[in-house]
Amino acid sequence: MERKGSAAGAKGNPSPPAAGEGQRPPPPLCAPGGGGAPARGQAGAAAEPAELIRRAHEFKSQGAQCYKDKKFREAIGKYHRALLELKGLLPPPGERERDSRSASPAGAPKPGRLSEEQSKTVEAIEIDCYNSLAACLLQAELVNYERVKEYCLKVLKKEGENFKALYRSGVAFYHLGDYDKALYYLKEARTRQPTDTNVIRYIQLTEMKLSRCSQREKEAM
Repeated sequence: MERKGSAAGAKGNPSPPAAGEGQRPPPPLCAPGGGGAPARGQAGAAAEPAELIRRAHEFKSQGAQCYKDKKFREAIGKYHRALLELKGLLPPPGERERDSRSASPAGAPKPGRLSEEQSKTVEAIEIDCYNSLAACLLQAELVNYERVKEYCLKVLKKEGENFKALYRSGVAFYHLGDYDKALYYLKEARTRQPTDTNVIRYIQLTEMKLSRCSQREKEAM
């Protein structure tokens, strides 16, 4: 059985993001303790959204490099820092809808709010970070499949057809023993990439588990 359910899914390297456009040079890659741009509570607690987004891009880029270097713990720290920069930038969905209805005719955002383009950028960074966090966790000797599931479902809430999140969700549910949900997500993943060998293998494993469970239930009757 595949130890971590990777290849086309779990071990797929997160795509390197575009470099930030700030005036400062980027912080050192894979520095211990998080390093890099100041946290929101430090210089720049009242930073503009564009600056927070730029810093999040930097941390996400560093995380991708750490992942390539197989420094998974450092990568996890970088992705969490990227998400921390974005925390609180987007208002709750209900408030976001009210803001969009009350926007000016020219489409300018309200003061202190994100533009439509910024909102899309923030969401894209969040999706990449959660997907990458799940990929990092799947490299551990003892995989926290509950956390993998949590991160993947966050991605699917924003992008329901994301192949990697569907596949990894299926892998996580399989190892958590929820074979019905595992089969659902794996089959959804197969509709996106029908020839992916890892998806096919996990579907076969899941169907075998379900068949054995069904057989045991019949014998117990």
